[in-house]
Amino acid sequence: MLYAIALGYLFGSVPFGLLLARFGGKGDVRAIGSGSIGATNVLRTGSKGLAALTLILDCLKATAAILLAQKLWGLEIGPFAAAGAMIGHLYPVWLGFKGGKGVATLLGVLIALLPLAALFYAALWIRLLLTIRISSVAGMAAAVSAPLSAAVLGKGLYFPMLLGFALLVLWKHRENIRRLAAGIEPRIGEGKD
Repeated sequence: MLYAIALGYLFGSVPFGLLLARFGGKGDVRAIGSGSIGATNVLRTGSKGLAALTLILDCLKATAAILLAQKLWGLEIGPFAAAGAMIGHLYPVWLGFKGGKGVATLLGVLIALLPLAALFYAALWIRLLLTIRISSVAGMAAAVSAPLSAAVLGKGLYFPMLLGFALLVLWKHRENIRRLAAGIEPRIGEGKD
């Protein structure tokens, strides 16, 4: 169990957004926008390609951690690796425990543990991004869908863990929530912060 958590944390704490922006010549992504290391903030550098790659890698690092842990220690160990990956992404030790917001990483968890929930999560996230164009709203709504999908799919065993993950995602979006309440949350495509 502890090995799986540690493995998940190690995978989850890789700051792909920070690394890709730096190696792509975009500087320190923490110095712009929200200061987050996730795909939305990488998009604010003006590079759609780096943002897309950040999203994919932040997602797949959780999937990889879970699948590897399950291969090494059994299927029942997957949730422990998932917890490690989420905490690693949100609070990476290498960055003073200041990481991303967890939306893509939570999708990666679902891909490994509940593929049908992952499909709904991705569809909801993309649909809201395309219609309202507010990344934070799309991400938070998708995160909230995760525990609900587990309940609907009869996978109640995952409900508490996914509810905890969704609450962490909401907590990491608290500044976005304040901006939404004030009516000043930026939309995708409105320009760099």
